[in-house]
Amino acid sequence: MIKLTNVSKAYPKGGLALKDISFHLAKGEFAFLTGHSGAGKSTVLRLIYADERPTSGEVRVSGFNVAELKSREIPMLRRRLGIVFQDFRLLEDRTAEENVAFALEVTGARRSAIPARVMRVLTQVGLAAKAQAYPRELSGGEQQRVAIARALVNEPTVFLADEPTGNLDERATRGIFQLLRDINASGTAVLMASHDLDLVRQASYRVIELQEGALVYDSAVDDSGDRAASP
Repeated sequence: MIKLTNVSKAYPKGGLALKDISFHLAKGEFAFLTGHSGAGKSTVLRLIYADERPTSGEVRVSGFNVAELKSREIPMLRRRLGIVFQDFRLLEDRTAEENVAFALEVTGARRSAIPARVMRVLTQVGLAAKAQAYPRELSGGEQQRVAIARALVNEPTVFLADEPTGNLDERATRGIFQLLRDINASGTAVLMASHDLDLVRQASYRVIELQEGALVYDSAVDDSGDRAASP
C-alpha cells in the first residue's frame, strides 16, 4: 500500500525535514505516526498524497511512484486515498451532505448515484440526521465526521489522518478514533499522525515515531523483531 525507501526531504531554507526514512504500511494495516511538532509527520503525509516530492529515495503508494508522477496523474492517486486534517477543511457555504457530494462531483461520479452514496457514508459516521446542517451548526467532532465521510465516499484503499483529533475534546477524540478503527476493520489501511501519546498508548496498534526528521522507532521492527499485529 505505502512504501517509503531511504526517503529524505530538504527545503531550500529549512534544511532537512526528513532524513533517510524507510517503512512499509501493508494492506489493511493501522499505524500511528508520532513525534513532537516539527518532527516530520505532516511532511511524510504530504509525500504520500503527492503534495510534495521526495528529494531522494522512493515513495510508492498503491502502485504509484510519487517522484515520477505527472501532474495529470496526481488526481488518480488521490482517488485511492482518503485524507482528513486537523482543521476539517469543510466548505462553509455547503451543508454536510453537499460537502460530501462535492468529493464525488469533482471525480466525475454519475450524478444519479451521488445522493445514495452520500447518505451511506453519512450514516456510517453517525450523521445522517445532520445531512442538511451547515458546518457552523455542527460541533467540532461532527465537523470532523463530515470530513471523514467526505474522505470515505470514494471508497479509498488507504486512509490518511493528519492530527484528526487535535482540535477536539476528549469525548470527541474517542469517537473519532473509534470511527477510524471501524474504517480499518472494514479493510482500509489507516495511517494516523498524532502527538496525543495517551491515545497512542491506550491502543495496541503499530507505532512509527519520528524525531527531528529521523525515524527513531517502529514497533513493527523494534519490538522483539516481530511485526506488530493489529487487534
